[in-house]
Amino acid sequence: MSVKLAKECEFTMSSLTNQLSDLKNQIDTLMGRLDISGKVSQLKELEVKSTDPDFWNVPDEAQKVMKQMSKIKAMIQPWQQIANRINDALELAQLEDPDLEQELVQEANQLASEVEKMSLQAMLSGPHDNEDAILAIHAGAGGVDAQDWAEMLERMYIRWAEQNGYKVEFIERSDGEEAGLKSVMMSISGPYAYGYLRSEQGVHRLVRLSPFDSANRRHTSFAKVELWPDIQEDIDIDINEKDIRVDTYRASGAGGQHVQKNDTAVRMTHIPTGIVVQCQNQRSQAQNRERALQILKARLYELERQKQEAELAALKGENVDAGWGNQIRSYVLHPYQMVKDHRTNYEVGNTSAVLDGRLNEFMEAYLRAKIRLVSTDE
Repeated sequence: MSVKLAKECEFTMSSLTNQLSDLKNQIDTLMGRLDISGKVSQLKELEVKSTDPDFWNVPDEAQKVMKQMSKIKAMIQPWQQIANRINDALELAQLEDPDLEQELVQEANQLASEVEKMSLQAMLSGPHDNEDAILAIHAGAGGVDAQDWAEMLERMYIRWAEQNGYKVEFIERSDGEEAGLKSVMMSISGPYAYGYLRSEQGVHRLVRLSPFDSANRRHTSFAKVELWPDIQEDIDIDINEKDIRVDTYRASGAGGQHVQKNDTAVRMTHIPTGIVVQCQNQRSQAQNRERALQILKARLYELERQKQEAELAALKGENVDAGWGNQIRSYVLHPYQMVKDHRTNYEVGNTSAVLDGRLNEFMEAYLRAKIRLVSTDE
């Protein structure tokens, strides 16, 4: 090897070492911010608890512990894996072996991209961002077109969940008379489900040539997406039993696999706020009632959080843009193809991919916008 070539290799390996050292510092900082070491200790304590001979004597409590263990593992494993990859690559780079250069350059580039994505995840620092999510879709103005649009959104979120390893469970579904659906509520379970899906709450607008219009005219349809953290353990909210009306009914509609056909469906109305929760997917009326109460508490919790945020904004004299909570995104299928988020101005022309679940770019743009807003406030 010539002296010049040797110096070039030395410079390249030195640059790689510096790049990987920077990535190690970034990931160590992020893991410290998220207290990954504390979560590892918590997991070890739960694992010891699960080995107790009497652990399964109280099945409900045992299942909660097992679910908590699974949740913590899903949270810490990606961080441990990328930290190990960075450490391994750094050790190899420090060997300064020219034969490893090309492989290490590719690995360093991949690691840089993944650290960037995980830094966004670290910004999901809200009190319930790591919780599962309850997502509801309601058809708005536009008749059968709106109901069809609501079903298109349902499919979009199911596809997004499948592509990102989340589990979907239907809580309640009401079909439209001709097509589509009037409303649907589902639980989406997985790490940071609520944090990521917070970008989706609001009004979604569709512009297309209506398949239900014999004249093939262009129609505009609306559907509303609501979201709450699925906090299944006890929430510190007192609900007076006198404030709740509970009705039972038979699950109806052509829900197919989405609903349980029985007489145990529960409709729970919180009289002071008018909030109505329906649950029909559990096997017994008691289970549906318990799940409905969990969802009602989550909705009341979110209502109180929004109220406090609005009061804080008023005290700070902020001019709150109603668009952030209302019409958030437009999906145009005619006369051109475009999906645009009105809060971030992020847009793409591949509408089919978005409706097939490719939402991560919109979610990341929303997170970056939130980060910029926080930085500006500070």
